[in-house]
Amino acid sequence: MEKGIIDGVKKNIIQVSNSKKSLFFYVNLSKRYLQQYDEVELSGLGMAINTVVTIVEILKDSGFAVEKKIRTLTIDMRDDPGARPLPKAKIEVSLGKSADFDELMAAEQDQKEIEGSDEQN
Repeated sequence: MEKGIIDGVKKNIIQVSNSKKSLFFYVNLSKRYLQQYDEVELSGLGMAINTVVTIVEILKDSGFAVEKKIRTLTIDMRDDPGARPLPKAKIEVSLGKSADFDELMAAEQDQKEIEGSDEQN
């Protein structure tokens, strides 16, 4: 079975909102998913598209991820079951681990441990 798929459902998808969590919550969550599944898909609707793009650029620029696929689409959303559908823009970006991912994660962990021991002194 492909890594990241459990019972036919992808488990490595992060639905990004631009109001619920901070940008770096999503950056760190993406790193954990990359560690666990080797790839992650970030998805955002409407105004969250900017947040998705920013997260992707942070991960790529810091060397943690490589872009695999970008998909843009328009989906119909309904506020109520009987309401008229409203078109919403959506983006899906698939990222894979970079060649340096494990090394960068180890360095980041070492830095956190150093900072943690400095705070205790």
